[in-house]
Amino acid sequence: MLIFLSLNLILFLNSCGIRKSIKHLPEVKQYSLEIPKVTKINDSTFSFNQNYLTKNKQQIWELYIQGNPLQLGYNNGALTQNLMQKQEEIFFSKIEGFVPSKFKQNLLRGFLKWYNRKMYLNVREDFQAEIYGMSQYSSDQYNFIAPKFLRSMYLHGAHDIGHAMQDLMMVGCTSLAVWNENTEDGDLLIGRNFDFYVGDDFAKNKIIEFVQPDDGIPYLSVTWAGMIGVVSGMNKEGITVTINAGKSKIPLTAKTPISLVTREILQYARTIDEAIAIAKKRKVFVSESILVGSANDKNAVIVEVSPDNFGVYEVKNTSSVFCTNHFQSESYKNDKRNLKHIAESHSEYRYEKLQELLAENKKLNPEKMAAILRDKSGLKGEKIGFGNEKAINQLLAHHAVIFSPQKKLVWVSANPYQLGEFVCYDLNEIFSDNRLKSGDFAKSELNIAKDPFLGSPEFENYEQYKMMSEEVEKGIEGDILLTDDFLPHYQSLNPDFWLVYFQAGKYYFNKKEYAKAKTEFEKALTKEITTVPNRKNVEKYLRKTVKKLK
Repeated sequence: MLIFLSLNLILFLNSCGIRKSIKHLPEVKQYSLEIPKVTKINDSTFSFNQNYLTKNKQQIWELYIQGNPLQLGYNNGALTQNLMQKQEEIFFSKIEGFVPSKFKQNLLRGFLKWYNRKMYLNVREDFQAEIYGMSQYSSDQYNFIAPKFLRSMYLHGAHDIGHAMQDLMMVGCTSLAVWNENTEDGDLLIGRNFDFYVGDDFAKNKIIEFVQPDDGIPYLSVTWAGMIGVVSGMNKEGITVTINAGKSKIPLTAKTPISLVTREILQYARTIDEAIAIAKKRKVFVSESILVGSANDKNAVIVEVSPDNFGVYEVKNTSSVFCTNHFQSESYKNDKRNLKHIAESHSEYRYEKLQELLAENKKLNPEKMAAILRDKSGLKGEKIGFGNEKAINQLLAHHAVIFSPQKKLVWVSANPYQLGEFVCYDLNEIFSDNRLKSGDFAKSELNIAKDPFLGSPEFENYEQYKMMSEEVEKGIEGDILLTDDFLPHYQSLNPDFWLVYFQAGKYYFNKKEYAKAKTEFEKALTKEITTVPNRKNVEKYLRKTVKKLK
């Protein structure tokens, strides 16, 4: 289908709209600019005037930038150039893995040019200027895909495309907000897992970005090089944003990337009403839940956006909000796609798990919130296998973050996943003259210790399971022959996970060893299978196997 679509789309590549988008550059003459001259202090610390990039002892990069939009982009790009080019390489090599054929890659490039042709019409001019400045430091290696500025714009929509194409298994985020009787001190407390997965390498060089724009509110964002949008962040006024995917149909054209909507909220909103107003005026191209917390309102709501609808979910008579991957507002009450997603996906299961965990953990504080974000069990503590998307902690998160908006404190997890130490930052100190003089970012005395699971035999087994999964996939495809003891060992590394039995079943099925395949499919069906479509797929394989045995 993709090939057929792309062939037809390439016929239109010479149309006026695409030619115009490929040539488009933002107007930047109105901004003053000092071309950055970066000073290398050591292998992990770089500076330019008051702008810094440094790596902390938890191996997280910390970036501080300030200036007008164009200067912000240049400062960002100059300081993170090596990281940005590495992220580009990781991302595009991942796409190459999905689409190994050079012919199909050419078709996909044509499709991207057509699909993103109107994106610049839906992105603020100041954000375009910032992206332009940053893009000057991106690699020349991928100019065949698109010119640097447009390529950087495309990458800001990659998160949205990952949401729309659920089959890529790139998303499954979880977030929650609690206050009043649900927290130790009564203050608002927010936690989130960002389960956007483009491979382990992509998450290795995450960045905690501190941005002091000439216009608007200073803010913190947990991000990666090459990204000016926000997926998790808090501003100095105590407004927080986190995004969770909703069920989307694949859109016909790119509009405003959701991360740029949340960036605008952080830079310009001081209250929930101001955040809602910003979200409402932007045209998005996928369905998304934005959990907005506010120190000034001492409240949190979920802003639910999609190309054709808009809703706000606000709780009454309670002091907690849970957000997984389905909509909850009245605006989506009868939305068929949303209702089907609730019934068939893992979103409702994780929502119920959040309710269960809050009931078990009264009076949350940051440490207890971290424990919730790290929870790997199913409902009622059931063992459902490591990496199961029904768990709050799916062991693939790019990052986890905890916000205390009234205190202006943020905790960000160190690698891997949510398991490393949570590093604490105080926005009041960071965006002050004292921070600039000291050059110190973190409040290490408030850090949350790493998860004990990190050094356990179970964690080592999980990491080995992940590596062996690639070999199993090659075996299923017929590229390699697995030894007799390979699959039993593979299953022993993650014995409660349905997928290890399903994969073994497929391997035996393709080898025409139907009796063995039948046993494995039957084992898979005794486990907590992630979604209804996955269960149906296992049942389909079992029926086919039984027929082969007759």
